[in-house]
Amino acid sequence: MRGVVGVQYLIHTLGCQMNERDSEIMAGQLETMGYTAAASEEQADLIIINTCAVRASAEDHAFGHVGRLKQLKEAKPSMTLAVAGCMAQEPGTIAWLKKHAPHVDLVFGTHNLHQLPRLLDEASERDEMLVEVWKSAGDSLAEHVPSRRRDGVRAHVNIIYGCDKFCTYCIVPFTRGRERSRAMTDILREVQALAREGYQEVMFLGQNVNSYGHDLDPKVDLADLLEAVEEVDGIRWVHYMTPHPRDFSDRLLEVIGASQKISRQLHLPLQAGSNPILRRMNRKYTREQYMALIDRARAAIADVSFTTDIIVGFPGETEQDFEQTLEMVREIRFDSAFTFMYSPREGTPAARWEGRDPVPNPVKKDRLNRLMELQYEISLEANQGLIGKSMVVLVEGVSKKNDSVWAGRSQTGKVVLVDRVPGIDLTDRFVPVHIDAAKTFYLSGSVTGDPLGAPSALGHALPLLQS
Repeated sequence: MRGVVGVQYLIHTLGCQMNERDSEIMAGQLETMGYTAAASEEQADLIIINTCAVRASAEDHAFGHVGRLKQLKEAKPSMTLAVAGCMAQEPGTIAWLKKHAPHVDLVFGTHNLHQLPRLLDEASERDEMLVEVWKSAGDSLAEHVPSRRRDGVRAHVNIIYGCDKFCTYCIVPFTRGRERSRAMTDILREVQALAREGYQEVMFLGQNVNSYGHDLDPKVDLADLLEAVEEVDGIRWVHYMTPHPRDFSDRLLEVIGASQKISRQLHLPLQAGSNPILRRMNRKYTREQYMALIDRARAAIADVSFTTDIIVGFPGETEQDFEQTLEMVREIRFDSAFTFMYSPREGTPAARWEGRDPVPNPVKKDRLNRLMELQYEISLEANQGLIGKSMVVLVEGVSKKNDSVWAGRSQTGKVVLVDRVPGIDLTDRFVPVHIDAAKTFYLSGSVTGDPLGAPSALGHALPLLQS
């Protein structure tokens, strides 16, 4: 591995928490090589754009960023420019980069990011773009790869890679590959190491976390893993992202209901409320089955909170189909929802249907606005129902929009703002808060007691952690 001194890197991360975790792994490898983080693109000797392929807007953003860096590359030809992540797994991206962005030095994908030091060495010896994108990760998972996590008390932990669901609108199975679970012993070893370093909250990551363990021998599941993490001293909160409604077992609900650490926020992507559209999406559940899961969750988990993802304008969606989605939103009353207009992904079945049975853009926009208006009304009412109650909040730092307040999150994912007191730093502290007011997107409250537990001075060793 090539050693470097005084060389600086910058990673731009687009997309989901899985991409954020991948960027931490890339940063860890670079810092082990001797790189340091750059404060700006102009200072960087290496820039990596870690891309997302879930929606067209993310791809457009990545392409635009690559194009804008051409001028910087011409002014600083010694700089290395790399494109990584999900878009790199798509043949169309490779073709575009070769045609429109020859200033890119290195392209690598989601399956071989653990080989970044070797790739940089090889790219430095070439006069043309190096493209190395594996179609799959093979049979083994790379463990114990250096990682540079963010400072704080929250850490992301991969538990399963890839997805086998093949929803007809989704590119993820093609960019992330088939499902591959990490051994539970490796996950627990990582969580225990994080606890020793001072981390107090973990977020388990996977495209479909409740498929975890089905491919292991002997088989385990997410409920087994969550039960085991409950016993790890030092970890206060446990979250997971993203589950699939089809695989949410009654035992998993029971484990969450009995836990003192596991989040009571259930993020259950609905995507659509119409059975014909759910079938076209290949979601493999019906609206009735989804509603039954909601009812079982409410019975098993006290103070449960529901959030979701919904797509409008899927090819062939009629007004009646959309009204059925609105009906489910009214009945379930999600605390919040991520709402999107359908965006075709090249290579998916739905992209072919878009040409034959499209929903016009004005109709998509109208449906999205109507859905958002309904959900905002429900979100406000849900938040207003919390006025007068107390909750523990993990303070993340000073609000980006108002420097007179701290911003944090409750265990159910609610954004909570509290007034700052001169001379007291609540960053990365768990604090009891009384909720005094509510808006659509956040709660406001006052601290009612001392922070729970001492803050952690985290430098975070690099070699402990996995990819």
